[in-house]
Amino acid sequence: MTDRAPQLVERRLPTEESRQLVALVRDIAQREIAPRAAEEEDAGRFPREVFTLLSESGLLGLPYDSAVGGGDQPYEVYLQVLEELAAARLTVGLGVSVHSLACHALAGYGTKEQQAEHLPAMLGGGLLGAYCLSEPASGSDAASLRTKAVRDGDDWVITGTKAWITHGGIADFYTVLARTGAEGARGITAFLVPGDAEGLNAAAPEKKMGMKGSPTAQLNFDGVRVADARRIGEEGQGFAIALSALDSGRLGIAACAIGVAQAALSEAIAYATGRQQFGRPIADFQGLRFMLADMATQIEAGRALYLEAARLRDEGRPFSRQAAMAKLFCTDAAMRVTIDAVQVLGGYGYTLDFPVERLMREAKVLQIVEGTNQIQRMVIARHLAGPETR
Repeated sequence: MTDRAPQLVERRLPTEESRQLVALVRDIAQREIAPRAAEEEDAGRFPREVFTLLSESGLLGLPYDSAVGGGDQPYEVYLQVLEELAAARLTVGLGVSVHSLACHALAGYGTKEQQAEHLPAMLGGGLLGAYCLSEPASGSDAASLRTKAVRDGDDWVITGTKAWITHGGIADFYTVLARTGAEGARGITAFLVPGDAEGLNAAAPEKKMGMKGSPTAQLNFDGVRVADARRIGEEGQGFAIALSALDSGRLGIAACAIGVAQAALSEAIAYATGRQQFGRPIADFQGLRFMLADMATQIEAGRALYLEAARLRDEGRPFSRQAAMAKLFCTDAAMRVTIDAVQVLGGYGYTLDFPVERLMREAKVLQIVEGTNQIQRMVIARHLAGPETR
């Protein structure tokens, strides 16, 4: 592994407070996260103590209102924090993004009473959240989900199985989408389910190509009883809530992807400028110089794309199309950049002695989660040409 410090990204941040915030995150990332990332990923260890530290530092609720425990930060700042965390370790960066996604429904659609009761602990009380939309038979076709919630007096009884749940089995709370009405998108409702609810059980974590430190598991709901006071939004509003959350969550994935790509570029530059062949650094050879230039250009373009979408969101303007574009471009760029980083390092890039092979494996999942990149293309095309004719 190279002993050269990672390249610092020159960021345009809106305030002195946000500049200090990013400096704090960089310090935590380099001091508490990056040094143990390779070892803990190899061992499949989830760094819960890191999330406790992030919560204590006010970093798990950055884009939410301070009145309910959030950080009052614009999305353009929050996403750059995610990028810094993901560059140190994707398990942490993506974990913060998923936690924020799990808080979105209550923060955006909950009653004032629900928000006051739950959000302070969710955003700054050391809790960790997860988001439950996908199922074994409904991934991209999320509106066909089968998990049911049946009304029983003042409670709902939830039965079914959720799949591909990040933090499945270790989360303190789950935002769950379940069917309460007819087939299709209009029959889905959102619920806030405690992680220790009776009848809620997690299967063994999936054995994955990368992000081995982040548990991904199926969740089985065997007659889980949830009070109606934990229903979020109106009955039948759940799918609209889910889509709203995913627009924001896709920007989180885009930022994480650029963080992974930036980490890979830093490793490639450090290696290429230090490795000697034919009596000079391999960075002197045009073939490699052009690869580094292309890698850096893709990263800069991706960062600009996700930040533009974030600024639209901060202004209260529509950003769904731009979020899909950012998720698509940034994750594809991360895949290309990490593959090229392995190539720059040659044989060493294929070994566990350098992090680029891990970064390449981790980049792949970002093209899949929170809507595959094929789904992103469908979303973008619908904005351009209207819905598909049937």
